[in-house]
Amino acid sequence: MKIEKKTRSFVPADLDIKWETVEPLFNSLLNRTIDSKDALEAWLKDRSELDAVLEEDFAWRYIRMTCNTADELLLKEFQYFTTEIEPKLAPLNDELNRKFIDCPFVNDLDELTHGILIKLTRNALDLFREENVPLFMEIQLKQQQYQSITGAMSVLIEGKEYTLEQASAFLKSTDRRQRRQAWEAITSRRLEDKARLDSLFDELLSLRHQIALNADFENFRDYMFKALARFDYDVQDCYDFHAAISREIVPVLQEEAANRREALGIEKLMPWDMDVDPHGNPPLKPFGNGEELINKAIDCFNAIDPYMGSALYMMRKNRLFDVESRLGKAPGGYNYPLAETGAPFIFMNSANTFRDLTTMVHEGGHAVHTFLSANLELNDFKHLPSEVAELASMSMELISMDNWNVFFSDENELKRAKMYQLGDVLKTLPWVAVVDQFQHWIYTNPKHSSEERTEAFKQILAPFGNNFCNWDGYEEALGNLWQKQLHIFEVPFYYIEYAIAQLGAIAIWKNYKERPAEALAMYKEALKLGYTRSIKEIYEAAGIRFDFSTAYIHELASFIKEELVKPAF
Repeated sequence: MKIEKKTRSFVPADLDIKWETVEPLFNSLLNRTIDSKDALEAWLKDRSELDAVLEEDFAWRYIRMTCNTADELLLKEFQYFTTEIEPKLAPLNDELNRKFIDCPFVNDLDELTHGILIKLTRNALDLFREENVPLFMEIQLKQQQYQSITGAMSVLIEGKEYTLEQASAFLKSTDRRQRRQAWEAITSRRLEDKARLDSLFDELLSLRHQIALNADFENFRDYMFKALARFDYDVQDCYDFHAAISREIVPVLQEEAANRREALGIEKLMPWDMDVDPHGNPPLKPFGNGEELINKAIDCFNAIDPYMGSALYMMRKNRLFDVESRLGKAPGGYNYPLAETGAPFIFMNSANTFRDLTTMVHEGGHAVHTFLSANLELNDFKHLPSEVAELASMSMELISMDNWNVFFSDENELKRAKMYQLGDVLKTLPWVAVVDQFQHWIYTNPKHSSEERTEAFKQILAPFGNNFCNWDGYEEALGNLWQKQLHIFEVPFYYIEYAIAQLGAIAIWKNYKERPAEALAMYKEALKLGYTRSIKEIYEAAGIRFDFSTAYIHELASFIKEELVKPAF
């Protein structure tokens, strides 16, 4: 079952993507006369098609490069787009945006479907500065260096070489000596590149701050709030959210840490004690290899909804997965939508652990979102705000739990898996608050030194539990924890959305437990909207509130705690 690209009507089917072939198409759009509403809608569709073609071409360059960061040819192909096409597109896209907004027929478009697009286009016009184009290009290239540096990291454990993702599986060992050995090996390896990554980040910080100044902002934080089109909340809302997480979630996790220490029978919880099962159970093994992970995920999604299962099945048939960890592969995981094809590519670093199961269903939620929104009329309608994109994925982590029996035939292991997942739901919130607040500090204090940055991170982390364990003797490692978070290097300020969406996901799961068919139908209908409605309206379509107040956090955290103690859970 081959997934076919949509038939093109404006871009030549055999177009070889080079600047010399792309520029005439943009000039054609710029020079076209628009003399009616119908002509404007046709122009929007042609521009959308061109955007989709270029987005998918860039997507494959990025995907191939992250799958093998050591391949110089793949790097050069990625860099060609970044240096020879993208910078030249930026001023042309600005002109196209101006042509669209200045068109006398723009107000005749359907407000319900085009209102968000018009708002976003005006926002982009406000932000564009030609002098920032080369800075964005430089940033793109430097961000790739983070992938190359971290992708090359490996450690020796008991004489065998492992990627850091593979080595992290030892942190679940019931042998405390082995856990410590693995944790110290991973930590020492990260610290080897600490100065190199600090220097890289200093360069990124300087470039980002200059972009903000060029666009008439005092700092990059304020610039990014506008660039991310955060129309529905502001900086103070984020600070209030951090404080609410500290009040409502941290005490729960502190109690859990105390219970963990007691169950392990140790005087102090150390960093290598945080992932092992506290009751001495061996690590969960939900699958044996990457192929089995994909096949079981398809079965799991089929049990939830046949449409969802068929989405992952088609991806498998079309080789749209790369899931196993290996040397030279970039870190992390992602679901990359292929704009013209209407399907995504899932990339992850599986080391055959329980966490890889949750990563797969998370990225699978993104994948279903890609399929459900694929037929929206314009490519811009599929450019999702992160608060909506992560709602799709984090909800799937919880919705899928009732069908994890495909991964766990043993009832006790299934129960453990669900308990781990709900525990992780709560653990997500403080770390998100730390990463977000840390970035607020970084970009509103742009002249800081790397030493000041390390100290600021430790101070910000402290109220959120210092990861709920003892770091005596490992202070350097504690201050360096932020470097493992690729978002800080590659997608600044894309993180608070995880916490916002986590609350939404809990609410969707609560509805799903009470009214499964209705909740699932509303979830899918919300995802079909893409970004044709406001974030608040999309959450409402999913049957939940766009709300991250203290009261709402308390309500949903209480629900999670109640579920954890239910005998039948």
